[in-house]
Amino acid sequence: MSLSRTTYLTILLISIVFILIIGKDLFIPLVLAGLIWFLVKDIRKTIQRIPFIGKRMPRWSLNLLAVGFLYAALVGIVSLLTTNIAQLQEHMDEYQQNLMTLNTLIYDKSGFDIQEMWSANVGIESIDFESLMNDLVNSLSSFLGNIFMIGLYLLFILLEESAFGEKITSISASKNNQKEIKETLSRIDNSISKYITLKTLVSLLTGVLSFIVLKSVGLHAPIFWAFLIFLLNYIPTVGSLIGTLFPAAMALLQFPDPTWAGVILVCVGAIQLLIGNIVEPKIMGNSLNVSSLVVILALSFWGSIWGITGMVLSVIVTVILIILLGQFESTKNVAILLSEKGKLDN
Repeated sequence: MSLSRTTYLTILLISIVFILIIGKDLFIPLVLAGLIWFLVKDIRKTIQRIPFIGKRMPRWSLNLLAVGFLYAALVGIVSLLTTNIAQLQEHMDEYQQNLMTLNTLIYDKSGFDIQEMWSANVGIESIDFESLMNDLVNSLSSFLGNIFMIGLYLLFILLEESAFGEKITSISASKNNQKEIKETLSRIDNSISKYITLKTLVSLLTGVLSFIVLKSVGLHAPIFWAFLIFLLNYIPTVGSLIGTLFPAAMALLQFPDPTWAGVILVCVGAIQLLIGNIVEPKIMGNSLNVSSLVVILALSFWGSIWGITGMVLSVIVTVILIILLGQFESTKNVAILLSEKGKLDN
């Protein structure tokens, strides 16, 4: 590779990163709208399979039903989350007092001072649980706060959907090339749709089972923590670990007996292991065809430019990127390098 080409690529990559950073308020809702669009298409296909009804319905009505279903689900989730967050905020003083009691207990038994360690490493005199919880809630709120823009983007994507394929194929005058482009677009569409839909179902199953455990234990705001587990499950390995530790740490603050934290750690951890190592591979096959090193790099990169939302989206975006790169001969080698075992599903 010549020096001039290397310089050109370096400048191009720096420019792309710069644009992603300054334009995150534009790109994040657009990416989320694109992901929801794939879910809408799968719901639409499911409705079309209903005998005597689905095939007779026009596309606009199918889109309306699919979007209506997702909107109703979102409204219900936001309503439940609001109630759960209010419950957490009611007990903030109790959690702060329990944290001080727990710190004293640990110090008396082991001489390990959590407050002192926090002060030395974070630069804050004491652990302010209310501040930490507010930061977590604010991050979740920002993730859900772009609903209007997401809906607007989704509307225009759906309006553009019918003409998009024709526009792409019209770029080439050759009928053979047009056929090849259509087949490539179909493979990309099927692969991405399969991954997003199955990953969402697996994450939902993990969240529901975790909710049952948390509700049985009596943990405050079980829906909030289950929803957090659902979101974090999109982040392989790291996400499931964090999703297990959060409610367990919450149990330490809520219950004077640490046994319940251990119960949550074991039960939710077992759910994560069972679904992550048995259920997910059987359902998804090789859909998550990403190198472990690439996963860590993607988490670091997208997390640094788009925050927590970027971390949740990082692997999805990387999987989509590998699928896209793998469809073209000129970029297939890059996709192979990013893949888990050097094999691509085409």
